[in-house]
Amino acid sequence: MNREFESPETTVGRDLAPRANAGKWMALTAALLGWMFDGFEMGMFPLIGQPALAELLQPVTPEGASPEQLAEIKADAAAMARQWFGVIMATFLVGAATGGVLFGWLGDRIGRVRAMSLSIFTYAIFTGLCGFAGAAWQIAVLRFIASFGMGGEWSLGVALVIEIWPDKSRAFLAGLIGAAANVGFLLVGVLSMSLLAVLDGTRDFLMAVGMSSETTGRLLANQGWRLLMMAGAVPALLIFFIRLCVPESAKWEHERREGRTSHWATVDLLGVLAGCCFGAGLVIYLWSPLPKPSVLAPMAIVIALTLVGVAVALIGYMYPVLCYLRRAEEAGSIPTGSTRPNVVRLLLGAALTGVALLGTWGALQWAPRWASQLAPEPARYAKEYTQIASAAGAIFGTIAAALVGGWIGRRVTYTLVCLGSLGSALLLYQTNDSFGGWFLFTVAIAGGMTAAFYGWFPLYLPELFRTSVRATSQGFAFNFGRIIAAIGTLQTATLMKLFDDSFPKAGSVLCAVYLVGVVVIWFGPETKGHPLPD
Repeated sequence: MNREFESPETTVGRDLAPRANAGKWMALTAALLGWMFDGFEMGMFPLIGQPALAELLQPVTPEGASPEQLAEIKADAAAMARQWFGVIMATFLVGAATGGVLFGWLGDRIGRVRAMSLSIFTYAIFTGLCGFAGAAWQIAVLRFIASFGMGGEWSLGVALVIEIWPDKSRAFLAGLIGAAANVGFLLVGVLSMSLLAVLDGTRDFLMAVGMSSETTGRLLANQGWRLLMMAGAVPALLIFFIRLCVPESAKWEHERREGRTSHWATVDLLGVLAGCCFGAGLVIYLWSPLPKPSVLAPMAIVIALTLVGVAVALIGYMYPVLCYLRRAEEAGSIPTGSTRPNVVRLLLGAALTGVALLGTWGALQWAPRWASQLAPEPARYAKEYTQIASAAGAIFGTIAAALVGGWIGRRVTYTLVCLGSLGSALLLYQTNDSFGGWFLFTVAIAGGMTAAFYGWFPLYLPELFRTSVRATSQGFAFNFGRIIAAIGTLQTATLMKLFDDSFPKAGSVLCAVYLVGVVVIWFGPETKGHPLPD
């Protein structure tokens, strides 16, 4: 076409195309970095939790104690550390579930980009503050708040990238999303090994820049866990890049112009607060080492109240979506009768993620601690090598699962991943009794299979929900599974007592949950080849 005869619309469209193309790459870069740092923060505590709790829960040893008394004190301290480890992991999972809904709600109301910036700020700053903790409960509180941002960043980043990029790229993008978090898991293992290797040099450097010997010693004690936690504040710098370079989702902008974002109301978040405090919080309290009244001693009462807590959490976390759908239907913004199918899909998503997260957090996240038990006493880096092997397998597994899901369909792929996760977990737990090459190989296989879900979820969950509720709905669906996983994580310590402190037996029992996923997925729709719902 001759340029002098081009219409103004043609010229504007041609000029905007490179900018839009650059925008989608900026969005993908920001989201991948956000997920990578998200994975870094998530992978940190399983790695440094043991030395951190050993310092924070150090028992008082009475003078003149006999060897038998010292052994009993040491055993009690180890049991308390295991309980607190489970509680901190569980509070993290509950916080991530809450943050997934809270920041998803923000993303649907004020935009994906602004909400994503807030979520990254939250998880970075509060992870960094963990380095100043003086008690185990302080770690639990700070990790709980940090996990708000981690749960929110997942749903916001997925919504932004999936909405900006074309449908044909969806499977590959989903794989990258899952892989990015596992790159973060790998990096935290490498950083921990590097920190241990240069601990003396780090001490000299800190003292050379004017830090007192007392403060330096405190920072580097117990494998430098405080310094590693403080490094978790670095991702806050990513916010500047996001705010300056990343465009908002055009699909969300269209929803805003149409007035559909106005149906969200702040008062609806009271439901999330109730679900967190009176639902998930009750479950954490019931299974935590905190003192409890005698009326809560019978196991039947604990189980009954746990079920009540889960029900309250379920209703509370779904409440903002239900209120939005009701208002949108009344205003005619969405078709009448949209609420029921959305609720069914919310429950389906929560069940599917619950299976995956329970298997991963309830069993495989304890593998670094198990490795340190199996390794010979002088061995170094057993936990770090285990996490690196698991993350390396996971990077491959997440990309493969997304690509296979785009090729053979979502439901068949989920079924195969469930069966593969069960088989690989049993291979890990039932064929290892020492730390070595075979242990790391089986960890990599199990890491790849059990993490494959996290390449599949960014592919499937956005396809279940319309644009106006996508961030909140997939935030609920993905993160409510963490409530279920929190219950399983708290049961790991109980199962270990039942099986004489055996990680393999407790882990093998928990991994049977993957069989539930094989059944549940066939109640969901097959979305292969379908465009994103508007």
